[in-house]
Amino acid sequence: MVEQIDQKREVAAHRVEDNWDDIITPKKPVFDLKLREVWRYRDLLYLIVKRDFIALYKQTILGPLWFFIQPLLMSLMFTVVFGNIAGIATDGIPKMLFYLSGFTIWSYFAEVFKKTATTFKDNQNLFGKVYFPRVIAPISITLTNVLRFFIQLSLFLGFYFYFLTKGVDLQPNSYIALTPILMLLLAMMSMGLGLMVTSLTTKYRDLVFLLQFGVQMAMYATPVIIPLSEWLVKFSSYKWITLINPVTPIIETFRFGFIGKGAFQDTDLLWQFMGYSSIFSVVVFLLGIAIFNRTEKNFMDTV
Repeated sequence: MVEQIDQKREVAAHRVEDNWDDIITPKKPVFDLKLREVWRYRDLLYLIVKRDFIALYKQTILGPLWFFIQPLLMSLMFTVVFGNIAGIATDGIPKMLFYLSGFTIWSYFAEVFKKTATTFKDNQNLFGKVYFPRVIAPISITLTNVLRFFIQLSLFLGFYFYFLTKGVDLQPNSYIALTPILMLLLAMMSMGLGLMVTSLTTKYRDLVFLLQFGVQMAMYATPVIIPLSEWLVKFSSYKWITLINPVTPIIETFRFGFIGKGAFQDTDLLWQFMGYSSIFSVVVFLLGIAIFNRTEKNFMDTV
């Protein structure tokens, strides 16, 4: 009789355990992106993306116009300083279009990387009060900047069609179809690098300032200002700087698809570089997820 009662209690206990919505355990796969949990919390993800997008320029006079003003001013400055004063060639591409295309891609990478790199520090109060899949925070940063990217892309396309109507020799081709893949690789790369760094910024706050400076300097090691063809010919002694940069193939492929000019007119070179960038993005993304999952278990004891 006693054994039957104990068996009934065990069955009841198992049923109670099975009815829990969430079971939080300390041991989880390090490469787990928690996609099932993210999908269950999709409403929260939507609200965070909406909040961040609206709040970005909410208390500014010009508001959302800053999405257009920032890349426009930067491209104008590059045109005057590097294009006109320094006389750096742009592969026969109109200077404004050349700099705008590079800055549009680079600004997406830089913003996602910088903000993801401070995920734990920026969300420590929220993480310490309520449970939700922590990976929602970096995913929301990536999605918010995707919206920002499309707004800035529309600015680029505006200038693009303007130059087309003026009879400028632009040669769009089928490689435009790679744009979604380029964005996916860029998102994986920037998010992965940010997740790798965020575990360090929880302990060493000085890295945040170093990160800001490092990202600005890294822009000059990409074809944002100097085309890859110029690096290969005129700056051949330092070409390794831009060749090892995984963002280089993405910018050059984006330009080649829309404009049809540049070093990637040699399509064999294009696919070689894109292979390198793809492998780099996947490896960095997986390492970032592993480090993030490992850090989130005890980061509240550090911040």
